[in-house]
Amino acid sequence: MALTVLAACGSSGNNTAAAAPPPAASAPADGGGAAAAAPSPGMPTSGTSMPGMQMPAGAGAAGPGAQAPVTGTAIDIKNFAFSPANLTVRVGTTVTWTNRDSDAHTVVSSNGPLHSPTLDTGDTYRYTFTKAGTYSYLCSIHPFMLATVQVTA
Repeated sequence: MALTVLAACGSSGNNTAAAAPPPAASAPADGGGAAAAAPSPGMPTSGTSMPGMQMPAGAGAAGPGAQAPVTGTAIDIKNFAFSPANLTVRVGTTVTWTNRDSDAHTVVSSNGPLHSPTLDTGDTYRYTFTKAGTYSYLCSIHPFMLATVQVTA
């Protein structure tokens, strides 16, 4: 079956000729040639994205550590992300999460004190941090949504 497909692609049916890579001079000047060619400057090398495609801000494998900590007391839930993704507060601070998305979300820490109900658009959840530490949490509906609150003494 594979030979039929190769023949339909313009191969002469000679397996040796079909397997040979094209000459280097035939590769496009923009680096878009064979997969073994070096990537163009500025192009990712991981093979996980396509040219012209961009991940939305806050998405990807970097997780909550990708953003510098911010101080304050409010976290917005919008565009399927917690903003800021890293918040630093002092012990005794009450933090308020507000869902600004059209989809429902939650604020849940796997082994910590954060356990919000489902937050519909416009709903808020408040928690007062009484102990210093790092509190990692996520949205249990969309577990790719990750964030942390760092509580200092």
